[in-house]
Amino acid sequence: MIKAGIIGSTGYAGQELVRLLMQHKDAEIVWYGSRSYIDQKYYEVFHNMFEIVDADCMDDNMDELAEKADVIFTATPQGLCSSLVSEEVLSKTKIIDLSADFRIKDADRYEEWYGIRHPSREFIKEAVYGLCEINREDVKKARLIANPGCYPTCSILSIYPLAKEGLINMNTVIIDAKSGTSGAGRGAKVNNLYCEVNENIKAYGVASHRHTPEIEDQLGYACGQPVVLNFTPHLVPMNRGILVTAYASLKEEVTYEQVKDIYDSYYKEETFVRVLPEGVCPETRWVEGSNYVDVNFKIDPRTNRVIMMGAMDNLVKGAAGQAVQNMNLMFGLDETEGLNLVPMFP
Repeated sequence: MIKAGIIGSTGYAGQELVRLLMQHKDAEIVWYGSRSYIDQKYYEVFHNMFEIVDADCMDDNMDELAEKADVIFTATPQGLCSSLVSEEVLSKTKIIDLSADFRIKDADRYEEWYGIRHPSREFIKEAVYGLCEINREDVKKARLIANPGCYPTCSILSIYPLAKEGLINMNTVIIDAKSGTSGAGRGAKVNNLYCEVNENIKAYGVASHRHTPEIEDQLGYACGQPVVLNFTPHLVPMNRGILVTAYASLKEEVTYEQVKDIYDSYYKEETFVRVLPEGVCPETRWVEGSNYVDVNFKIDPRTNRVIMMGAMDNLVKGAAGQAVQNMNLMFGLDETEGLNLVPMFP
């Protein structure tokens, strides 16, 4: 039985980790970390856990937790995991970090986009970017995982096959993305209040969103050249879900069948990436509560562009589900264990 500890268990991603791990036959949670609710019963914070979780919330003492857990999940704001990790900790346990601390290999670039100092640069090179469908073999051998961001996961999986195969001009990529409000976290913010969000949609982080360098880096590794792109996220009045619509110019004329064959060659063996039939656009409602990513594309011969689309649940495949998928690989388990979740509808 894998002993798991969660630092940041009372955020949305942390609570989703609890929900998934409680259904995992090979894992048990030994630490419910939460700075905000120390010594309170976990079910008093999330009443859906009444008579399911009877544990008290604890602090974020990673050194103590490393003695008790086989794996530590850090579902915390940027800067916390990198301030707590050490060689001593990593010699005792594995870490799956859901923040951005180890996603970007250039520490100066991280500091520029996130506006904070990186206190543990020595672990950046070692950290494996935990997008399982692309880095599966490296994940299996890792002791420190940088769990990908929600927008990057959906964006990369939607674009990756055509970037890798060199079919698109990477300097023409534009990504339009939309997310439910849980993506902004559980902290109280005026912009996320009901009256501010309901009956409204807005762009934010225009030309400055912090997931931009993460997407650029990963697509750059795919195509073998530096990538600079436009990424514009939008906030929509729903709890969960991400929808990505990406555009790029084609380098040559291609048929639907050629592009479909490329997507199928990359994803036909992937349990959690579903390539939809021709003409069917991904929708967030068909992946809600699951670890699936639905992708598809449309060729526009008039403009010589291809439109690449993806939909997923930002809290599952975009955070906690992907973290559990990484854990499964790290411990030699079936990758789908605890994640065979049928999407919820309505």
